Amino acid sequence: MKRVIFNQKGGVGKSTIAVNLAAIAAHQGKRTLLIDIDPQCNSSRYVLGAATTEVAPTLGAYFEQMLSFSMFAKEASHYVHTTPFENLSIMVAHPELGDLQSKLESRHKIYKLRDTLKELSQQYDEIFVDTPPAYNFFTQSALIAADTCLIPFDCDDFSRQALYTLINNVKEIKADHNANLSIEGIVVNQFQPRALLPQRLVDELKEEGLPVMENKLSSSIRIRESHERNLPMIHLDRNHKLSQEFLALYGELQAA
Repeated sequence: MKRVIFNQKGGVGKSTIAVNLAAIAAHQGKRTLLIDIDPQCNSSRYVLGAATTEVAPTLGAYFEQMLSFSMFAKEASHYVHTTPFENLSIMVAHPELGDLQSKLESRHKIYKLRDTLKELSQQYDEIFVDTPPAYNFFTQSALIAADTCLIPFDCDDFSRQALYTLINNVKEIKADHNANLSIEGIVVNQFQPRALLPQRLVDELKEEGLPVMENKLSSSIRIRESHERNLPMIHLDRNHKLSQEFLALYGELQAA
């Protein structure tokens, strides 16, 4: 399964969801690969902490190789690194990805990530791709390469309006580049069940026929500690409410 976590709006928990779902898959014995193609490197830092800056080669080097036409190009697996967590590997982002974007676009390299994921899917049971908060070359490449797209959503009206644009963009990729791509679900993040607005927004999205996941993720200060300690919730505190919500969400994805 090749799954992209995508939202054009920043601050919706995209990297947090990608890392925690990947960590759960690995914890349950799946050979799991996390690919961070966001120049902000949030997923990479979440998993590796300060060591992120020392890891090489990165995805920056991988994409740069695509521009060099070298006869001795390294296979994709050369850019995969182990993590402190059993069964979880990572392809690490680098800030230089932002500088490479225009060059990759001009050379029409948008299908290269699809070939990469096809190659790596022989070695991994699940692949999670964390994308930039923008509909750009890297996000489009990931959607072209993926089986499914998972959309984080925080419950406010700005996010709702952005959601419709996002869904149309995914539909465009499906129509033009990847007929097998599907929206696996909309993940409601930072959910406050006692507040009226979030529940109303969720109900309205469901009434519109949008694929809102049943399992939602609560707001919790504990996730900040998870980030600071570079420990996904399943490793920080398995019994915490948010850990259980991530487990339930992962179970829902597997059951679909």
